[in-house]
Formats: sequence, C-alpha cells, structure tokens
Amino acid sequence: MNPLIRRSLVGWLIASSALLVALPAWAESKIATVDFPRLAGESPQGKTIQDAMRSEFAPRQRTLQAQEQALKAKQEKLQKDGATMTEDQRMRAEKELRDTARDLQRAEGEFNDDVTARRNEELSRLQRTLIEEVRTYAKAQNYDIVVSSEAVVYSTSAYDITPAILAALEARGAPAAGAKPASPAAAAPATTPSAPAPKPTH
Repeated sequence: MNPLIRRSLVGWLIASSALLVALPAWAESKIATVDFPRLAGESPQGKTIQDAMRSEFAPRQRTLQAQEQALKAKQEKLQKDGATMTEDQRMRAEKELRDTARDLQRAEGEFNDDVTARRNEELSRLQRTLIEEVRTYAKAQNYDIVVSSEAVVYSTSAYDITPAILAALEARGAPAAGAKPASPAAAAPATTPSAPAPKPTH
C-alpha cells in the first residue's frame, strides 16, 4: 500500500475512533432547542414592544400618508390644468411639486431611520430578556446544552423547550414599554414545569 495512503487511512481511523468515543458523552448530555423568533413574536414582552412601536410611530406614519396623498393630488391637478396655465404658473407649480416631493422624501427617510433605530434598541433589550430567561430555565431543569432551533438541521419536538419558556415569560408578565427588565436575581424565579422535559431516547 502506498505510504501516503496508509498514513491517511490511519489518521482517518484515529479521528473516527475519537468521534465514536465522544458520542456517548453527547448521548448522555441533556440537550434542548429553543425557537427565539417564536419567543420574540409570541411572548408578552415581544407583543408589548410591537404595540409600543405601533403607538409611537402610527401618528407620524399617518401624517406621511396624508402628505403623500396631497402630493399626488397636486400632481394630478397639474396634469389636468397644465395646458391652460401660463408658463409662469406652470413653472411655479412644477417647482412647488419638486420641493414638496423632496421634503416628503426627506421626512420618509427620517421616519424609516427612527423606526429602525427604535426597533433595534427594543429588540436588543428583548434579546437580553429572552436569553436570560432561557438560561434561568435551563439551569433550573439541569440542561447541559441549549441551542437555537435556527442552528439545528433536524430535531424532534421532544427537544423543544420553547413552550415552557413562553409559559415562564407569560408568568413573569410584560414590563412597561421601554422599561429595563428586572434581572433574575431581583425578580421572582421564572415559573417552570414541576418535572423536567422528557429526554429523547436514541
């Protein structure tokens, strides 16, 4: 046998043996998955943020929509009456349209920037709350590893602790919008099921 091939084969066998030795350790670990997008969308804390965002930005959005409709009406009027206008009237109307469109575009850009900044701020705060809740639950239930379901190619529902985390978040309740969540040390312990989640058998 070619020495290079022999060395490659020996190396592969050693690596395979190490993997087989490691498998029992993984099999004995208590592993769970959690769906963070679901937690963000269905938890009271996530819904509070969504409601607060709508309440905060809805008035500005309605104003922008009204301005857009007004601009559209002016454009239609200019198209309709342009033929009967003097050159000076038409030039003034066209300039007014350009200025209005520019102002509206700037206002929409500022609105989008403000919405994005506010959403990122709130989502960052929510993310910390969710991660801390998952850690608290995992420690209480003696889990060794908890991974995001988005990073898992396949797992059965028996590994999913998302419903239990949602129940804990609902028991904790939604804080006022913009308020910093209490740390687990200061807050009451998260409510958890009386028995650990079932460990799948292989």
